[in-house]
Amino acid sequence: MKLEFILNDKPVSLEVEPDMTLLDLLRERLQMTGTKRSCGVGECGACTVIVDGEPVNACLYLAGQLPGRWVYTVEGLSKDGKLSALQQAFLDHHAVQCGFCTPGMLMSAKALLLKNPHPTEAEIRRALSGNLCRCTGYEAIVEAVGAAAERGSS
Repeated sequence: MKLEFILNDKPVSLEVEPDMTLLDLLRERLQMTGTKRSCGVGECGACTVIVDGEPVNACLYLAGQLPGRWVYTVEGLSKDGKLSALQQAFLDHHAVQCGFCTPGMLMSAKALLLKNPHPTEAEIRRALSGNLCRCTGYEAIVEAVGAAAERGSS
C-alpha cells in the first residue's frame, strides 16, 4: 500500500505491507532507530512517538493508519544539531541512565508540553505513566520535564 505522511516536518512517500507497524516502518524501512523496540505489546512505552499531537505506541500503530498524518520521533526533537530544551533538561537533571527508555520518555513529555506547557508534577507523572524505566530514574525524569516547562520551551 502507498503511504504519504509527514515525518519530522518532512514529507514521506513509500510503499509498505498493509500489516507493517509504525515501529517497523521507522526502524527497518526509514533507518530511524531512536524509537526503541522492547515489549512489542504496548506495555513499556519505549516506542512512543507522536502522531497528530498524541503519544502512541509505535509497536501497536499500523503504518496503514499514517496517510495524511503528522508523525514526530525523537530524531525530530533537535534542530540543526542543537538539542531541544527538553533534551537539554534531561541531561542537566541526569534523567538519562542506560538511555533505553529515554526516547519514549522524551516523546511522552513532548506530547504533554505541546498540550499543556505548564503542567503540574501530578500531570507530568500521569503523562509518563505509560513509560517504564528499568533503572528507576523516574524522579530525575519528572524533574527534567518540570524544568523544561519552567523554561517555557520543549
